[in-house]
Amino acid sequence: MTRTGRLRERLRWSKLYSFSCIRPSVLLDNEAPHSLQGPGYSRVVYCNQPRVHRQKPFKYPTNYISTTKYNAITFLPKAIFEQFRRVANLYFLLAAILSLTPVTPFYAMSMIAPLAFVVGLSMAKEALEDWRRFMQDMEVNFRKVSIHKGEGRFGYKHWQKIRVGDVVKVDKDQFFPADLLLLSSSYEDGICYVETMNLDGETNLKVKRSLEVTLPLDDDEAFNDFRAVIRCEDPNPSLYTFVGNFEYERQVYPLDPSQILLRDSKLRNTRYVYGVVIFTGHDSKIMQNATKSPSKRSRIEKKMDKIIYILFTLLVLISLVSSIGFAAKTKFGMPKWWYLQPQNTTDLYDPSRPMLSGIFHLVTALILYGYLIPISLYVSIEVVKVLQAMFINQDLHMYDEETGIPAQARTSNLNEELGQVDTILSDKTGTLTCNQMDFLKCSIAGISYGLGSSEVEMAAAKQMASEASIAPEQHSSGQDFWEDNRGGFGTSEIELESRINCAIKKPRKPRIRDFNFEDDRLMLGNWTKEPTAGTILLFFRILTLCHTAIPEPNMETGGFTYEAESPDEGAFLVAAREFGFEFCKRTQSSVFVRERDSSSENAIEREFKILNLLEFNSKRKRMSVIVQDESGQINLLCKGADSIVFERLSKHGRMYENDTSKHLNEYGEAGLRTLALAYRVLEESEYSAWNAEFIKVKTTMGPDREAQLERVADMIERDLILVGATAVEDKLQKGVPECIDKLAQAGLKIWVLTGDKMETAINVGFACSLLRQGMKQICISTINCDLVTQDAKKAAKENIFMQITKSAQMIKLEKDRHAAFALIIDGKTLSYALEDDLKNQFLSLAVDCASVICCRVSPKQKALVTRLVKEGTGKTTLAIGDGANDVGMIQEADIGVGISGLEGMQAVMASDFSIAQFRFLERLLVVHGHWCYKRIAQMICYFFYKNIAFGLTLFYFETYTGFSGQSVYDDWYMLLFNVILTSLPVISLGVFEQDVSSEVCLQFPALYQQGPKNLFFDWYRILGWMGNGLYSSLIIFFLNVNIFYDQAFHAGGQTADMAVVGTAMFTCIIWTVNMQIALTMSHFTWIQHLFVWGSIATWYAFLVVYGKSSPLISGNAYQILLEALGPAPVYWVATLIVTASCSIPYLAHISYQRALNPLDHHVIQEIKYYKKDLEDQQMWKRERSKARQETKIGFTARVDAKIRQLKGKLQKKSSTLSIQMVS
Repeated sequence: MTRTGRLRERLRWSKLYSFSCIRPSVLLDNEAPHSLQGPGYSRVVYCNQPRVHRQKPFKYPTNYISTTKYNAITFLPKAIFEQFRRVANLYFLLAAILSLTPVTPFYAMSMIAPLAFVVGLSMAKEALEDWRRFMQDMEVNFRKVSIHKGEGRFGYKHWQKIRVGDVVKVDKDQFFPADLLLLSSSYEDGICYVETMNLDGETNLKVKRSLEVTLPLDDDEAFNDFRAVIRCEDPNPSLYTFVGNFEYERQVYPLDPSQILLRDSKLRNTRYVYGVVIFTGHDSKIMQNATKSPSKRSRIEKKMDKIIYILFTLLVLISLVSSIGFAAKTKFGMPKWWYLQPQNTTDLYDPSRPMLSGIFHLVTALILYGYLIPISLYVSIEVVKVLQAMFINQDLHMYDEETGIPAQARTSNLNEELGQVDTILSDKTGTLTCNQMDFLKCSIAGISYGLGSSEVEMAAAKQMASEASIAPEQHSSGQDFWEDNRGGFGTSEIELESRINCAIKKPRKPRIRDFNFEDDRLMLGNWTKEPTAGTILLFFRILTLCHTAIPEPNMETGGFTYEAESPDEGAFLVAAREFGFEFCKRTQSSVFVRERDSSSENAIEREFKILNLLEFNSKRKRMSVIVQDESGQINLLCKGADSIVFERLSKHGRMYENDTSKHLNEYGEAGLRTLALAYRVLEESEYSAWNAEFIKVKTTMGPDREAQLERVADMIERDLILVGATAVEDKLQKGVPECIDKLAQAGLKIWVLTGDKMETAINVGFACSLLRQGMKQICISTINCDLVTQDAKKAAKENIFMQITKSAQMIKLEKDRHAAFALIIDGKTLSYALEDDLKNQFLSLAVDCASVICCRVSPKQKALVTRLVKEGTGKTTLAIGDGANDVGMIQEADIGVGISGLEGMQAVMASDFSIAQFRFLERLLVVHGHWCYKRIAQMICYFFYKNIAFGLTLFYFETYTGFSGQSVYDDWYMLLFNVILTSLPVISLGVFEQDVSSEVCLQFPALYQQGPKNLFFDWYRILGWMGNGLYSSLIIFFLNVNIFYDQAFHAGGQTADMAVVGTAMFTCIIWTVNMQIALTMSHFTWIQHLFVWGSIATWYAFLVVYGKSSPLISGNAYQILLEALGPAPVYWVATLIVTASCSIPYLAHISYQRALNPLDHHVIQEIKYYKKDLEDQQMWKRERSKARQETKIGFTARVDAKIRQLKGKLQKKSSTLSIQMVS
């Protein structure tokens, strides 16, 4: 590529930018480079010599990355270690080892096979998940980029083959493959535009620039003899810092972050760049930031561990009883049993050493009763959760058609946690709003322009229309609804609604992206007829000139698209174009604007020289450009936050301040984002003196350079004259108010954590119905104090404590049970409120409020607030956001939900679940959360029930047979019990069970509260299921033993042997546990029928096949069904009697509960079963109105408040009429 390939616009931004784009000159002899000695500064990079770094002492890593948990070598040891970290698996491993010794009551295979199956299945799942991560890594590693191969030739290589020191060429819209030092670009000035969305979530473009000395390296051939050395900091995770020196042609140049291109950021608006690789692979800054997600476990899983410990305790207890009983029998009974030859026994049965025999028997008992611990519980839960996650992923109701993005369960470990959420902590921009800016209104010279309505105003009008329709039903005169309500909904609201209705009736113009302005006074050149046309002209020119955007020709439309650093800036340029001021070209020193003259159709192209550009940053909160027009006049044009601009106005520049402030407040109330615009005319002598100082500071290097630049900029940004203000709308996402209303009815608390200013956050709160008229707002803020630092901090904390105390007291003394409070706090105040001595009081106040909005908060504060709520309340928290600034709170919360929005994939990558729109959260929680919680809870309870019912029969039999250690069941029966005969029904329960349909879940949101209240997994229910298992085990054992004990079993008069009794008991267990799960299920599909009844059929089929096998295999079970049990009526009668007897307690309990103390879903099930929802619509509506939590936020709460207000007025009027009639 030769120099002719460079862009024809010779933009030398370094002469314009004040802060980020300064090109330092070479260090002079009397200056020293940054000292790069000692720990943390040992990296040396030989440019264009990648082979040097493969040898000692360098040995820098390759660019290959791996985010997998395992590799081919470590998979087996690490995966096995992970499996045996679980206490239950460790127990079964020990039992399997002991089964190889003489003390075991079973064949070794019956213990090893289930363990191998369960562990193998879990390891296979781990391998599959890790394989997916591996394939994602390979997709990245096999991307291609152009690399210098020598002699000025470039060729493509895979990313993974890049080495430190390589020179790479990256083309437009490609990702940077490693951390690079920018050498040159397609712009002659060596600048390039970078999108860092994947790093920090910001959509605005960043400007990077190369060193002056490397600008000649502008084509492939220039790198033939290129050699240089970089000495810099070691790999570290800091994205915004870099310290290093560049040694080239015997000179040393300092490096800073503005020359560094980070891996996974994207090249934009620049045809190509050349760069040299500094950090590769896991040394790159993004990989240094790639921390492992915190390990999250659901509350049910943690509780399940406690139940396992209880069962372990029970196991040890009955094993001790068994071993003591065996020792006693051995000591006192063995000498009398001459037929056992006690004089020739081993240590296992030694009457002279009963203690030793008891210890050996303890081991036997621990193995024998091991079926109390469900070996297949963990693997069954994992299978169920994976299938549940698949259903979430495939739910078409959570599929966004616009973007084609479905919901995704990124982890299946927290499915049931979705049904137990108490508090939602949400970001605002990009989560509740779209992060798409529309220019909607403006204020110029104290006059407000723009007749369009924001979504907040539309929502208010819609709500009032809905509420007003209630009035005729409550009172004969609808006028009373509005009277004496100036503080709430008054005349302005009625005017607003009528204006909106009129606007709807007008023919709609074609929609223009980023522009939703409607006002003929400014359109089509009509602004020239306004009395303040001169000020309006200035306003339009500020919009057109005060920015850093670049116009890109649009071949389709013939116009321009703008690559801007922020969405607001793009909206301003589109608005200026629609007003007749089209930004069309930028050169190194000028901006060209086509201005349409109202007197003619032709546009006049004007040139404005850009003398200086003082860019926006979060500290300055303003941006200014100094321009010279065609007449030679020098103007400073400024836009920024109103609070910052207003304090810089001159005395004679405040003419429109009061009116503009009023308009700004109105725009804020309408949920709009605002900026103030001002200007200043500069004398040439004044500008020259200031520019000399500016250039002097700009070209010096030092630690205080930034502060000095800000000081010099502040000198010129004074004595401004106010022009007006802009108002752009960050639109609400579709369905947000409805979703919040439904979540509120489900009893969820919602907090909003945003970086926006308080006014904007409050207005969005009104739009979302988190706030409403009549709700008492508690605003906690810091005082301005002129004391010294420590005293100021102490005074501020005391003041905040006093505000919190007074607010808490006010809530406590409030007598109106319908009164609602909203807590609003800013980031500065929050920094004090989150300190140890205040955080508990702050949390207590926040919990008592209906809604909480935290404004101007940093990403770290979001995470700290989330941690405070999670740890302080002890309840499940869910954090939802869409940007990199939300990653902290997403990882801190019990459940993190990422939105696949416009701010990159950082939030999604850190999340547990991802959705495309906030509105899908309603279905994710109210439907899938409710189902998953109930399914997992019932599944675990049933697992413990069936294992207790089965395991305790072994203990009873051993006790019955003198603590002999003998098992009543064949080894194959025990092997198949958990793995085959009872596994599929319980999996079908966990995957397909529905107490009510998804439609009913959404119609009756209060059903969700069964999860946060933990109705289906509290200790009462767990112990109830355990008690049911204990009862079933007693019935199964003693009924069978008594039925088969002393009566003839065969026609020949023979009694039953142990094999017959064991098989009959096992048949009763299979029938009982499968009947129990059938009674538990509320929703049957053919799959449940197949699994439940198929499991019973499988048992009989197994008996036939096993019985027909060789006696060497089947042993005492040879032909046991066909010849022994099948022909005996007592076998079938016993099965029927035992199964029916075991089902009695559950049937009695459920009958009592449904008849006398029904749960919400019981009532709904009966209504649906008898089709009352179709036959009696009034009753169905009445039940629906009951089935929502009493809430003080959401649209429903606003309607309820209005109804209470109307009833109060009616009651007051009725009392007045009664008094008048009496008098």
